[in-house]
Amino acid sequence: MEVLGIDIGGSGIKGAPVDIAKGELAGERLRIPTPVPAKPKEVTEVVARIAEHFGWKGQVGITFPGVVVDGVTRTAANVDHEWIGVDARSLFATAMGLPVVVLNDADAAGMAEVTVGSARNQAGVVLMLTFGTGIGSALFVDGHLVPNTELGHLEIRGKDAERRASDHAREEGEMSWEKWAGRVEEYLRHVEALFSPSLIVIGGGVSKKADRFLPLVKVRTRVIPATLQNEAGIVGAAMAAAAL
Repeated sequence: MEVLGIDIGGSGIKGAPVDIAKGELAGERLRIPTPVPAKPKEVTEVVARIAEHFGWKGQVGITFPGVVVDGVTRTAANVDHEWIGVDARSLFATAMGLPVVVLNDADAAGMAEVTVGSARNQAGVVLMLTFGTGIGSALFVDGHLVPNTELGHLEIRGKDAERRASDHAREEGEMSWEKWAGRVEEYLRHVEALFSPSLIVIGGGVSKKADRFLPLVKVRTRVIPATLQNEAGIVGAAMAAAAL
């Protein structure tokens, strides 16, 4: 069974059909830069273009970089604030004429990692953190998702954690890997104290460079890179839609 997954990020919107049984992309993904400003109408047009590119006629899973409750987007830290309070599920479904599921982007990535990736069969508390434009989070207890945790907005030194420790912050501040690893470690120690996880999985675009910074991060919890790297959101979105 194949289902289309689309992952909306602060810098890019990417999608691909996913082989649900294998938990992997069934074809080459299409990535389109996120419109600036990332308003509902413009983002929806890009999402529809991706579905049209694949000639898609079935279910579609779509991630959103913010809190999503019953298909309604409640926050919008890394896209335009016009998204707050929007019924995104209806918006996307109407634009494409297809059945749609919308969920938090990190929750989707975490679902993929728990199902087929680095956190598969891991008991206890698992924390998935995605480092990109911001910091996304997905919290699992014995495989069950606690949705919309948004731990990138925890306060560290008077600022949202993602403003100090996201991959975007690293690039914008032209930080060395060593300096950025120190900020990541400080953040991980904070979430570690709050949740005492058994495992922390690091995802997002920077996960493919995990060897550059993870060896420099020293915390009590075992920390490993995501198996699906930056494709986890697409896979998890498709898995959510497959349940329709």
